[in-house]
Amino acid sequence: MRSSSSVPPSAEAELVIESVGGEGDGVAAGPVFAPFTLPGERVLVRGAGQRRDLVRVIEASPERVAPPCPHFGVCGGCALQHWEQGAYLAWKVERLTATLARERIDTEILRPFAAPPGSRRRLTLHARAGRRDEARLGYKMRKTWTVVEVAACPIAEPRLQAAFPALRRMAAPLFEHPKSAPSLHLTLSGSGLDVDISGVERKSGGLTADARMRIAAVAAEADFARVTLDGETIYLARQPTVQFGAATVAMPPGAFLQAVAAAEAAMAAFAMEAAAGAGRIADLYCGLGAFSFRLAEMAPVLAVDSDASAIAALSAAAGSAPGLKGVVGEARDLARRPVLAQELKRIDTVVFDPPRAGAAGQAAEIAKSKAARVVAISCNPATFARDAATLIDAGFRLERLLPVDQFLWSPHIELAAAFTR
Repeated sequence: MRSSSSVPPSAEAELVIESVGGEGDGVAAGPVFAPFTLPGERVLVRGAGQRRDLVRVIEASPERVAPPCPHFGVCGGCALQHWEQGAYLAWKVERLTATLARERIDTEILRPFAAPPGSRRRLTLHARAGRRDEARLGYKMRKTWTVVEVAACPIAEPRLQAAFPALRRMAAPLFEHPKSAPSLHLTLSGSGLDVDISGVERKSGGLTADARMRIAAVAAEADFARVTLDGETIYLARQPTVQFGAATVAMPPGAFLQAVAAAEAAMAAFAMEAAAGAGRIADLYCGLGAFSFRLAEMAPVLAVDSDASAIAALSAAAGSAPGLKGVVGEARDLARRPVLAQELKRIDTVVFDPPRAGAAGQAAEIAKSKAARVVAISCNPATFARDAATLIDAGFRLERLLPVDQFLWSPHIELAAAFTR
């Protein structure tokens, strides 16, 4: 693997990699960071300062494996395809444990959930102008805005990969304005591919009727379910839906969905086990109801989220889902107006799944409530540790934690955690 850096060859140096840092780069003494390297390796790098480019591996780690993707090393989507699976997963769990330790938190760490290749049902591809009938489509290059065209993507669900040629054709009409830099947000729904397009310049009036017709024609030929432009429908063959337990939810354009269906199922199973025997449950930051509907099989659920369209979809689905104890949805900005401890007085179990910023205000209210059990789902171990410390200081105990490797071959790790008073 060679770098395309313009730094002259005379700026080369040998390094011994000691560890892997938080962004997935190898770390040598200094510290000096080198991408695509592993602990124990002796490597040749080029450049100056803390961040260097890898020229070649002189002595390879026994944990080094052949990356499965031909674009690895250029595409910025994956950082760790060169690391053997067991060691890679152990590194993620060690980072998670170290983050908890900084808040003096210790608990039982369960065997991690690991997403397999070919399981991502949600992707974002970036388009750039190409030929008149076909755009260039791919991911951003490492640390640049340049788009790397991809012919295959081993993390993506095969049906998403199969749609790449049609998506290139569909993106071609998006460049009527030179400032357009479109992104195609793909979701594989229960009724087919849902595409929401952003980044099209609107000051010039947006897309012409001709461009919209060309997009719709390609979408129809490829049998996509829906295509929207910043939420506005351009093409609709079938309403995109997602199944959560007994509920079939109609997805609003651009709606949030866990990236891997099996990861969602693992976190939901964890939450249901932790909530077993609950009398009333609050599901905060509930989204479309990935956890709400499964939890409602055992107890009534108050489902709260700031996305009004998600709550509307959840409420509509709740009316027709069989066998539920009841789901009541409420649209509310929990960062600015958290559910207060007094409002939780009839709730004995709280589930919350906040964005990366965490839920400092909401965690404080949960801590003051009479809830006996809490399940936290988090995509950011650092803000989780902060919020967990708030609960622990109020008398909760962190019983167990499930690491969730949903974003394969990235440095990113998620989790589900169970607390009791």
